[in-house]
Amino acid sequence: MRIDLDGLRTGPAQTWGAIRLVPLLRDRPVEGLRLHRIAYSEEPRWSEVQLGSKLSYYSYVPHGFVADWDRDGGDRGQSAAFGTQILDESKDKRGSVLGMPMQIHRRMTQKLGKRRARFLPLHFTIEGYLTLHFGGPDIAWREWSDRVLRHGLSPRMEASYRGEAVADLQDALKVFEIHEGQCGVLLYAADALAAAFAVPHPDDYRELHPTLMLDHYGELIYQYALMMPPVQEFRASITEDVDTLAELRAAAEEQSAQWAEFHDRVMANALLDRDYTAQRGYTMGDFELVRFRPHFKPGEENHIGEAITDRAGAIAYLKTYRLSEAQVRRGYLLEMLAANGWRLSAAAKAMGTTVEDLRGRIRAAGFEMILRQKETATVRTE
Repeated sequence: MRIDLDGLRTGPAQTWGAIRLVPLLRDRPVEGLRLHRIAYSEEPRWSEVQLGSKLSYYSYVPHGFVADWDRDGGDRGQSAAFGTQILDESKDKRGSVLGMPMQIHRRMTQKLGKRRARFLPLHFTIEGYLTLHFGGPDIAWREWSDRVLRHGLSPRMEASYRGEAVADLQDALKVFEIHEGQCGVLLYAADALAAAFAVPHPDDYRELHPTLMLDHYGELIYQYALMMPPVQEFRASITEDVDTLAELRAAAEEQSAQWAEFHDRVMANALLDRDYTAQRGYTMGDFELVRFRPHFKPGEENHIGEAITDRAGAIAYLKTYRLSEAQVRRGYLLEMLAANGWRLSAAAKAMGTTVEDLRGRIRAAGFEMILRQKETATVRTE
């Protein structure tokens, strides 16, 4: 899969502190698809998404998107406890555990009618990253622990920041102008691409614009927005002689075209000029919901995301998440291990390193539990 933004054109950027927003405009809305928001709770709330009989996904889920072509309240009365708590067995335990209310969703994508479906934005994407080679080794090589051979990589966990924690983002979304025909935005922190967001219709974008505060952002974006200085604006500069309004208009249009070309070829190049592995999640009439991931490349910009495409592959909806360098390394290690049959020697050779170095990388990536712990004996001489 390639991310093709045909039908969307780049508008003039706006800056606030370290945040730069680049609007995406449509001359014509996508016909036959609309998106709306469902707010699940005004307070922070954990949610469980049941992916199967023995597999669940837990996260903060503030809202869902409804695609048109009621709210899934789930079971009531469940909660997630705040850490370990010691209880008195002689007392009634009901209501004695301090916790946070927890909602239960049956699936990432839920059919709500013949021409309507609910899905959880970005969670569908992140769940795909978390379940990457989730089953673990398919051959019981001696180097793997009994735990990973029996239970796979369960549990997998990753941390993200809500938009509310990203410095300057809230003020930027308040003061920035929403352009006529705007159906999306590319969000930068210190000119590092944080996220891409696009919808089928301008009215959808006006409704969903504030949800950027509820989205997930990686550690790199949080740090850049917090620590980097304000970014510079790109100002138009007309150097040639202008004698008429028509010449002024033509010169302004040329400047806009140059900015759009620079943005698409340079600033957004790492997102657009990349091949992705896509997985279909749900069919919506003439549209399909898919999630995608890159071929992980440590040291480079890597994005995962989700999209709704039509039969021709044109993107009607898009939402992306930039992985941190640590997340890229974990994805790269899992891909290389799986591609080489989970044999450490073969994976090390493919990566151009040694088995011991690969073991060190696995431990540094937080996957130490998948390695068999070697028994060691200490001999003392006096």
